[in-house]
Amino acid sequence: MNSYITSIETAVPKNKISQKEVLKFMIQANGLNANEARDLEVLYRASGITSRYSIIADYSKNNGFTFFSDNATLEPVPDTATRLKLFRKEAVELSASAASKCLKSASIKNEEITHLITVSCTGIHAPGLDIDLVYELGLRKTVERLGINFMGCYAAFNAIKAADAICASSEAKVLIVCTELCTLHFQKGKDEDNLLANALFGDGSAAVLVESKTAAQKYFKTTAFKCDLLPNGLEEMAWNVGAFGFEMKLSTYVPDIIEKGVNSLLSNYQKSFDFYAIHPGGKKILKVIENCLGITKTENEISHEVLRQYGNMSSPTVLFVLKKIFDGLTQNDNGKEVLSLAFGPGLTLESMTLKIATH
Repeated sequence: MNSYITSIETAVPKNKISQKEVLKFMIQANGLNANEARDLEVLYRASGITSRYSIIADYSKNNGFTFFSDNATLEPVPDTATRLKLFRKEAVELSASAASKCLKSASIKNEEITHLITVSCTGIHAPGLDIDLVYELGLRKTVERLGINFMGCYAAFNAIKAADAICASSEAKVLIVCTELCTLHFQKGKDEDNLLANALFGDGSAAVLVESKTAAQKYFKTTAFKCDLLPNGLEEMAWNVGAFGFEMKLSTYVPDIIEKGVNSLLSNYQKSFDFYAIHPGGKKILKVIENCLGITKTENEISHEVLRQYGNMSSPTVLFVLKKIFDGLTQNDNGKEVLSLAFGPGLTLESMTLKIATH
């Protein structure tokens, strides 16, 4: 059997926060002097981001905080247990919102879902998000479940690969839900990793329906998956559990490492595609991939648009890009092809190609 992506929907928290508001928060929280504040402002202006979404309203405030301590230094910062307690509450609500829209869009009843795949690297508990969603959505208690955790920005590809394998072996309707609450793990500190991570990440959820059979008038058919590891980037991107939240290591060298290593992955594919869905891990990463593919920023505009509007939300971000492509398809796009790429800890490169069907 084949596998078809027939619905993609997204959800974000209610708190929309401008990049200018986050900048003010970070300057205050880290006690930056005038020179440090100017340097950080340059970083934020160059980020390519205008707004992000967060489950935490504090990022748009100067005082009166509800999650962080209400003093100028935000001390003490919340410990990991406190953050993960909030994750469990907020993640299931956001996930259910994206999933419900996804199933409604496909005119699929919740009880028709045969498999549920949940993806997250920003929170973990047991019973997990998968079981929480079974009850929240009213799925069958016998639904097959799979949790993909701590893979980071490329994890949606592994979820789609798993769904593809499931659909190849049996008649199935697989619901994938990728939910990340990155802003939950704000870390204080003037080191480069913290400042860069705090400038990029936002919160969001995306849900995808993958079916082995479909009568949908519009869908993506999965056609190929390829992956690679760049060992020289092993220490440049990492995500560790600390006493006060999850700690991100994100080196400024990541785009350079991707640039040097991505061509071996791209050699598996033809030279041009009709659409590109590149994970917007950052403005410089998008530029690097555009150069490697020989495409213009205009040809990759949807990825830039997602970066501007949402920042990097880790695993759901590339699905936000694919949704925008999916929503804009017309009958003229029948038979066209999509190349999608994402990158994460390892340093991992993931790719996927899709063929468009519109009837």
